[in-house]
Amino acid sequence: MNSVVIGSGFGGIAAALRLKNKGHKVTLIEKHPDLGGRARVFKKNGFTYDGGPTVITAPYLINELFELFKKDPKDYIELSPLKISYKFIFKDNSKFNYSGDELEMKKQIDKISKKDVVGYEKLVSFTKKIFDKGFTELADVPFDKPLVMMQQLPALFKLKSYKSVYSLVSSYIKNEKLRRMLSMHPLLVGGNPFTTTSIYGLILYLEKKWGIHYSMGGTGNIIKGFEKLMNEIGIEIIKGREVTKIISNGNKVSGVQLDDKTNIQTNNVICKADPPAVYEKMLSGNKNDSFMFKWKKNRMEYSMGLFVYYFGTKKTYDDVEHHTIKFGNKYKEHLDDIFENKKLNNDISYYLHRPSATDKSMAPVGQDCFYVLVPVPNNQSKINWSIEGEKMKNLVIDKMEKDLMPNLRKNIIEDFYLTPDYFEKDLNTKHGSGFSIQPKFSQSAYFRFHNKSEIYDGLYFVGAGTHPGAGVPGVLSSAKLVDKIL
Repeated sequence: MNSVVIGSGFGGIAAALRLKNKGHKVTLIEKHPDLGGRARVFKKNGFTYDGGPTVITAPYLINELFELFKKDPKDYIELSPLKISYKFIFKDNSKFNYSGDELEMKKQIDKISKKDVVGYEKLVSFTKKIFDKGFTELADVPFDKPLVMMQQLPALFKLKSYKSVYSLVSSYIKNEKLRRMLSMHPLLVGGNPFTTTSIYGLILYLEKKWGIHYSMGGTGNIIKGFEKLMNEIGIEIIKGREVTKIISNGNKVSGVQLDDKTNIQTNNVICKADPPAVYEKMLSGNKNDSFMFKWKKNRMEYSMGLFVYYFGTKKTYDDVEHHTIKFGNKYKEHLDDIFENKKLNNDISYYLHRPSATDKSMAPVGQDCFYVLVPVPNNQSKINWSIEGEKMKNLVIDKMEKDLMPNLRKNIIEDFYLTPDYFEKDLNTKHGSGFSIQPKFSQSAYFRFHNKSEIYDGLYFVGAGTHPGAGVPGVLSSAKLVDKIL
């Protein structure tokens, strides 16, 4: 059995490894000169910047890929748990150290709102129920038939899946600061807390169960470890070549064509590439789409875009945590502008990643390495990033200088930024979305793009745009699912 995997993000690599373990002859194709997809690495002037995911949860999903081949993960990667998961900074500049230490969490909550301590306990208990159903039971279950979805609906409604994450949190928590902090998790997978189904509240419990980890040497070192493993077990890796066409006979996939016109015959194609891009570009001109599929594809709502600013400083900022999240003054209004109104405003919230807080190898001696991620509208907004990019960079610097890092501007010695244009052009995501389609209930499970193509025999999908969704645990679980059905 021959299988071609398009795209070398976490999902693509995981699919390649699992199919190799099943005895398939596997070819992995990556358009860039390096592997990783969203998890690419940028190296500049002694600084190492992770291009994508920096929050590693459910590390067993990574480890088990090495264990499939009787390999010890510690020979390839080093995952280190973080004592403080996130430092939250609220609009009044008060701070909260979010961690897996439940006693410390309750102490901090008590200082903010005594009456919410019990509510927090009840919320954690309820998110465990969601986790048990949504992650443990259903994360790697194929939702390719309506009956499967219908069978799960009673349980999902019992878990209040019709509510948003923010609404669920608010039913237990009364203080607005705490509501924001405990409802922000959908933003990690491209969703609006006010519209994302409460099923994604499971992330809160998932983080508590296994903690937040960091890959020493950066997330890119996990990709390096996987590449070493793939070379050892005989997966063919093609870099620097783009798949321009998936070849089919009728509705049966038979191969792929590369940008140098090379054709590779295969029994199966597994796409880490974003489903909309695959259907619209690699299968362009096909006549096989059903009316229902066209309707489904055209009604999809996409995640927000991302502005990512990378910078290195000539001094260290030792009081800045590994992960910091700073809320703007407004919450819902700002999210409405991003997701609904598709416009920028200056009242930004941001996530700041400082890997050199944990790993000194990421920056030259005596210097510091960062990236800051700002949710912004996707390219449906028609924002001209060649103009707005520099404005956003300066706004971000001003905010961080005021909030966290005095005299930041004069200490920056190296920087660059990525906008939704990068995600659209380099990563082939529709509208430059950061996480493919939004995780609304109407776009979850059966209602997402299916892991086994609804249209083509031999075409499969892993990654953010298919079930179970975005985030490292999600895309790794999608590869487990394809392993089951192929």
